[in-house]
Amino acid sequence: MNPLSSSTSAAQQSLDTESQYIDAPMSAAAAFLVLVVKDDDISIETARSVLSSTDDLIKDIKVRANHGLFTCNVGISHRAWVPLTGKPAPRELAPFQEVKGATHTAVSTPGDLLYHIRAESRDLIVEFEKILLEAFGDSVTVIDDVAGFRYFNGRDLLEFVDGTANPDGLSLPAATIVGEEDPAYAGGSYVVIQKYLHNLPAWRGQTVETQEAIIGRTKFDNVELPDASTGQKSHKTRCTIQDAEGEHDILRDNMPFAVPGLGEYGTYFIGYSRHLWVIQKMLERMFLGDPPPLHDRILDFSKAVTGVTFFAPARAFLSDLGS
Repeated sequence: MNPLSSSTSAAQQSLDTESQYIDAPMSAAAAFLVLVVKDDDISIETARSVLSSTDDLIKDIKVRANHGLFTCNVGISHRAWVPLTGKPAPRELAPFQEVKGATHTAVSTPGDLLYHIRAESRDLIVEFEKILLEAFGDSVTVIDDVAGFRYFNGRDLLEFVDGTANPDGLSLPAATIVGEEDPAYAGGSYVVIQKYLHNLPAWRGQTVETQEAIIGRTKFDNVELPDASTGQKSHKTRCTIQDAEGEHDILRDNMPFAVPGLGEYGTYFIGYSRHLWVIQKMLERMFLGDPPPLHDRILDFSKAVTGVTFFAPARAFLSDLGS
C-alpha cells in the first residue's frame, strides 16, 4: 500500500468535491461506451458542448433513479485532448502502448471518449446513452458499447472474485486521484480500458487447483495464496506493483459481459490510477512476462481485443469547456 504522502489530504478533498465519480460503489449494471470524434470543426465543437453538459445530463437521469445509484465518468484520449479542450495534455497522458509478448499481445485500438456508466438497473443506462448519443448526433462514431452486469457477488465469468485488491479509505484517493504533482489536472484520474474475451471451455477444462495457481487465490473462499518468488507467477502477483516507495494500487471496476447466443463471454477491464505508468507496468508484467517469456497464464484463456487510455478530468474542468 502506498504511504500517505503530503498530497493525500489534497487528493481526498479533490475526490470529495471536484473529481468525477471515481469512488462510486460497484453497481449491478454498467456500460462502457467508446466514441471517436470526427475531425471537422463542427463535430469538435458539438462534442465539446456535450462534454460541458455532462453534469446536467447525469442529474436529469439521476433524478429518475429514485435515489438509487447512477453515475457516469467521462474520459478523454490523448488524440482528442487538445482539439476538445484547447489545453496541454495531462503530464502522463499518452496513447495506449501496444505490449507485444512472445505469445500474447495487449492491442491498442481507437477511442477518443469513454463514458463509464454505472447504475442499479439497465434501463437508466439505456436512457442515458439514448439522450447522450442524440446530443452528439453525427459528430461521433461509436467504436464499442458493452453492457456489463454484476455476476454472483462480484465474481467474473472465470468464477473468481474480482477487485479484491482495490484500495479503500484514504488509500483510494492516494492511488487514483492526481494531486500536486500535476496541479493543473488535480482531481483527475488516468483510465485504461481493455475488453477481454474468455475461452470458457478451455478454462473449465482445467482443475480447480490449476485455476487457483493461475489466479493466485482460492476459488470458493477467495483466500490469497502465497506468492511465487521465482518461475511462473500468478496473475495476482504480476499485478502487484512495488518499488522503493511501497506498493502502488489502482482501482478496478471490472464487469463481466456476455452474449450467450454468440458464445461471447468476457471481462471488461477498467482501471483508474493516479499514475498511468502503474497500469502500464502491470500490462508489461502480464504480456511480456516476469521474467520473460513467462507471461501471465490467464492470457492463455482470456484474449485482449481492445486497449485505450484516457484521462478523466475533474468535473469543473468538463463544465468549463462550455465557457
